Amino acid sequence: MDYQFVALKIGNEEYAVDILAIKEIVRWTEITRVPKAPPFVIGVINLRGNVIPVIDSHLRLNVSQNEITAFTRTVIFQLEDIVVGFNVDQVIEVISINDEQIEKSQLIAESDNKFIKGIGKIDDRLLMILDLHKIIDFNL
Repeated sequence: MDYQFVALKIGNEEYAVDILAIKEIVRWTEITRVPKAPPFVIGVINLRGNVIPVIDSHLRLNVSQNEITAFTRTVIFQLEDIVVGFNVDQVIEVISINDEQIEKSQLIAESDNKFIKGIGKIDDRLLMILDLHKIIDFNL
């Protein structure tokens, strides 16, 4: 079975997220800080009258920070009734990955990789498939 993902660049790595969870992708905008928010929540944005929390992908995934560039985007995810933004260094492409191309390694189950649910192998590329439910779980 083929799955549609959006390939993202965060730091120097490529990640993939389920396209069905993406509500929209917006250009980087000013973020309002929120006192006492978890460290990985960098603040909120106002998107057409809706206040949306934004998660810093670098802090959440423990990846080195990059400068904000013309390619920086905020990916707006919707999981059930939760809407959250996730800043990324670049949105690369929409890609199809089938079951045979997804590896679920034992290493992924380790606690340091709790946000990765598989690795997509496309030609010579490896894309870490993010578990968005765990990304937005503030208890992890």
